[in-house]
Amino acid sequence: MIAQSDQKVLFIDADLRRGYSHNLFTVSNEHGLSEYLAGKDELNKVIQHFGKGGFDVITRGQVPPNPSELLMRDRMRQLLEWANDHYDLVIVDTPPMLAVSDAAVVGRSVGTSLLVARFGLNTAKEVSLSMQRLEQAGVNIKGAILNGVIKRASTAYSYGYNYYGYSYSEKE
Repeated sequence: MIAQSDQKVLFIDADLRRGYSHNLFTVSNEHGLSEYLAGKDELNKVIQHFGKGGFDVITRGQVPPNPSELLMRDRMRQLLEWANDHYDLVIVDTPPMLAVSDAAVVGRSVGTSLLVARFGLNTAKEVSLSMQRLEQAGVNIKGAILNGVIKRASTAYSYGYNYYGYSYSEKE
């Protein structure tokens, strides 16, 4: 919606191991972030326009042998600075925090970090541990997104009567 309101948005898939934004946006994954960070491609070759409006995508590119090392390079910091100057909103998707340290590496270079958890998959303990590790790495978490929540049509109530009165309970 932001891209459709005349604002420029850049989505960067920084999950260099298992990123799949190229599938979500149905764009090429031949040239992406890993090629840019390795110095094989320039920005104009890795930025792809998606849909109508000002939405651009940088996919992960080909899986490199050294993902964490690439994300720590100065080219990543330069990319984020450039993107901040040229886009109204920059979204950087990283791998799960508990799997690898990439989220902490990238998180130190961005303006706002949000922790994303999937309903019914990530436990409260995992979320707490992820927040702790990010904070220890110097990443300031501004909020959280809970995705994958299943919307129910309505909440049903039932009534029961007994000797002393009545009660009700919510059905789940």
